[in-house]
Amino acid sequence: MKEVTEQGAYLQLAQLCARSEHCQHELTEKMRRWGMTNEAQARVMQRLVSERYVDDLRFARAFVKDKILYNKWGRRKVEQALWTKRISDDVCAEVLSEVADEQYLSVLRPLLKQKRRSIKAATDYELNQKLVKFALGRGFTYNIIRQCVDGDIDEEYDED
Repeated sequence: MKEVTEQGAYLQLAQLCARSEHCQHELTEKMRRWGMTNEAQARVMQRLVSERYVDDLRFARAFVKDKILYNKWGRRKVEQALWTKRISDDVCAEVLSEVADEQYLSVLRPLLKQKRRSIKAATDYELNQKLVKFALGRGFTYNIIRQCVDGDIDEEYDED
């Protein structure tokens, strides 16, 4: 692999960031794989940040929105993913506090409704336990899950 210069790395990463959001950790890892020194990585990253190609807060907002809306993830799973991307705790807390419980509920309700059709269970208790386990695996918090599961039970009795 041929060595990448600072200017070449800057141009490649700026082009990459112009197409889609990326966090500092992703770009630093890319430069590390290219064999750049830590000092060169820091200079390139500083330039990308100062020219607003990279902004972890902006990245986190887009990431959270996409993961909740398209991947149907809950808060815990999103937190874990942001942690693996090394987004700071302050940014993570700020972005996740912007998401209302209603957004999680609007994602989880149809998900549980669809899952309920495919679950085989002998009792309502067993069915609810399987739904809770499924939702926990998707990263939803227990209080959000309870709201959905309890709400579904109430709706079933209203229909009868």
